[in-house]
Amino acid sequence: MFFFPFRDDNPTSIKPYISWFLILVCTLIFLYQIGLTQPDFNNFVRTYGITPAKLLNDYNNQWFTVISSMFVHGNFSHLLGNMVYLWIFGDNIEDSFGRFRFIIFYILCGFAAVFSQILYDPSSPIPMIGASGAIAGVLGAYLIMYPRAKIWVFMWIVFIVRLITVPAFIVLGIWMGLQLINFIDQGQSGVAYSAHIGGFIAGMILAPILKKRSKPLFAQASDTKYTLIKIGDKDYLRHMPTIGKKKDRD
Repeated sequence: MFFFPFRDDNPTSIKPYISWFLILVCTLIFLYQIGLTQPDFNNFVRTYGITPAKLLNDYNNQWFTVISSMFVHGNFSHLLGNMVYLWIFGDNIEDSFGRFRFIIFYILCGFAAVFSQILYDPSSPIPMIGASGAIAGVLGAYLIMYPRAKIWVFMWIVFIVRLITVPAFIVLGIWMGLQLINFIDQGQSGVAYSAHIGGFIAGMILAPILKKRSKPLFAQASDTKYTLIKIGDKDYLRHMPTIGKKKDRD
């Protein structure tokens, strides 16, 4: 089964310039990386990725990697997956928090992800890179802010290919469930699932603190209705409310 979200039906009242800027910076850095020779690429990752053992033993010379690691990616699929999720979910959280608080939120979730990984494996000599932890925080905040928002998902099961619409709480619940399952049985995957979990939890905790006062938690429903799940021409569980968003000046 392949299950991948590609957009939401949850309009914003602002242009998400910070989310776009983060996507641009991560993309430009990756374009620089792929222009390097393989040895230089590996050295770049070791230099700007965060290595728990190195950070704990030499904090004065490694502190910057707590931030720099959020902008370095290992390959195209790593970058693409992260940026798609930021594109889908980041604009609404930026709208709900305001641009300045969104920057603070994003960085704090990245910190939470990093330190979750350090707590899990403090002696690891492997560099951790990617925006996944910070973006996991965005997902956690989205779950708290807009659990009933409609997410368009591409689903592929054997010979069945469908575009379906699913409430955010189901999409994000599945995502978090997969992180927990993989964390328990991760083996030598090389993926920092503890960082994803830590970032997600941080996002859920920080959302009520950093959101604008005019933005309610758990999304006020409008009078517009939509189906819980739509597959092809068939609708299931009708009369599920959508999200009503208004412009505000907070």
